[in-house]
Amino acid sequence: MATATVAAILTGIVSLSGTAEARNTASGPARQKPTIVLEHGAFADASSWTGVIERLTRAGYPVVAAANPLRGPAADAAYLRSVLDRVAGPVILVGHSYGGTVMSEAAVGREKKVKALVYVAAFLPDQGETSLGLSNKFPGSTLGNAVEAVPYALPDGGSGNDLYIKSDKFRAQFAADVPRGQSAIMAATQRPIAASALEEPSVGAAWKSIPTWSLIATQDFNIPPAAQRFMSKRAHAHTVEVKASHAVAVSHPDAVARVVRQAADSTTR
Repeated sequence: MATATVAAILTGIVSLSGTAEARNTASGPARQKPTIVLEHGAFADASSWTGVIERLTRAGYPVVAAANPLRGPAADAAYLRSVLDRVAGPVILVGHSYGGTVMSEAAVGREKKVKALVYVAAFLPDQGETSLGLSNKFPGSTLGNAVEAVPYALPDGGSGNDLYIKSDKFRAQFAADVPRGQSAIMAATQRPIAASALEEPSVGAAWKSIPTWSLIATQDFNIPPAAQRFMSKRAHAHTVEVKASHAVAVSHPDAVARVVRQAADSTTR
């Protein structure tokens, strides 16, 4: 019975995948809209893109909101590459926060598929840089005083530390412009990041070879706006600034969707 059930589920997945690919290519290569692949960052999950997804799908874009394991750039980039490889047709890759670090590495060597990178209040690291180092490069981050470390066990018998934003500090630190009820849910459902992930050097910088856009959140207490401006300027990114917290995709989904569409329109005509 279990085997039959698994087979039925797999059959359904294959059928749905085939249908999605057929839709994605039905209008032919000349008119094909790219798939928007969204990569969330630390202390969030894929639901943080809900408002952006609603706007992009209304505009006719296929969207995939990938799960980010939040274990480290190399491991997380490998996982994101597996997501990219199963998407038919061109992709616009969008990353929030630490998701920018992950996509910068994941898109290296996939320039033919990934037509644009869109960084949303995100890290744009160069090779050898770390997310922690970049956030500390300029003053303004108060994240260190807002997080707590929770030990977790490793398969080899060792241990690591997961970082969470303290629930009583979450809204002020991460989502000050999000309604209190919604930010409370975000705090309760936040995904922790391995502390080691923020200190792991990046080994790839796809923004050097792929057209890049950047949305800077000017009231961001996780990644200082000055750091976002520095990274965006270095990457020669098309840049827009929004008066928003780090959770800009939640509080200003129209602005985020607009930048994504601009990237898609500019690179897939």
